[in-house]
Amino acid sequence: MNEIEVTGLRKEYGSFTAVESLDFDVLKGEIFGIVGPNGAGKTTTLKMLSGLIIPSLGSIKIQGLDIRKNSGKIKQKLGFLPEESPLYEGMTAIDYLMFFSEIYGIEKQTALTRIRELLGALKLDARDKKIGEMSKGMQRKVAIARALINDPEYLILDEMTSGLDPTTSKYLSDFVLELKKQGKTIIFSAHNLYQVESICDHILIMNRGKVVSTGTMPQIRKMCGAIEYSIEFNVRDNFDFAARKNNGNFITVTHDIDEFNNITGWVAKHNGKIINIKTVETSLEDIFLKLMN
Repeated sequence: MNEIEVTGLRKEYGSFTAVESLDFDVLKGEIFGIVGPNGAGKTTTLKMLSGLIIPSLGSIKIQGLDIRKNSGKIKQKLGFLPEESPLYEGMTAIDYLMFFSEIYGIEKQTALTRIRELLGALKLDARDKKIGEMSKGMQRKVAIARALINDPEYLILDEMTSGLDPTTSKYLSDFVLELKKQGKTIIFSAHNLYQVESICDHILIMNRGKVVSTGTMPQIRKMCGAIEYSIEFNVRDNFDFAARKNNGNFITVTHDIDEFNNITGWVAKHNGKIINIKTVETSLEDIFLKLMN
């Protein structure tokens, strides 16, 4: 079931078009990743999805509700983490999160229980330390807790792990997977393509405000011709396709399934022997670099 439906989404700033004719759907309970170079329109897209800026054209529907007409109702179901998230550095994490709980109208005892759960899940030792005295990774966890304080159905994260060390980044990726298990629908942007490939169910690749490719990783690999076939063989006859020697055998590599079939057929026809066949799935990073060239 499509929980979020984006159709013909466009955002203009004067003569500049930041996002142009985006179409995509997000399923209930999935992790949806948006990637692209700087200036691709990722942040603008996420801000439109969260209701912070109004589209110039197109529509965003969440649970069938148009975000233009039902912004207040939809925002109650959303949690948003901006890429740059200034915090009140003179407050403790608990006081800061209590402040936002009050904004959402959450009853005090319910809020305290929720805050303890979030700080525990994020492994954030708050105690009496002020936010300004915390590391960047700890501050990012506080910002994530703030985005979750209202227990949203939908979580929109802009560069969640930007600038964080690998250990903290991995922990937050695992934390997002746990949120998915709780039934939350998560949309996030990231420059860490390995992270996106590892945890996302669907991926949208953007450039200059447009969709370059979208789908699951297997679908994107298929569309972009990004599956590599390695054939190791031995044959006496001469051949006219590229191959390198390897311990008395030959290895040739192709991305084309028809060429793969032609080569293996040729080897068999000439009384050769197929030693080994490997299928290598190209990474999202390699696909991304190929599409951006």
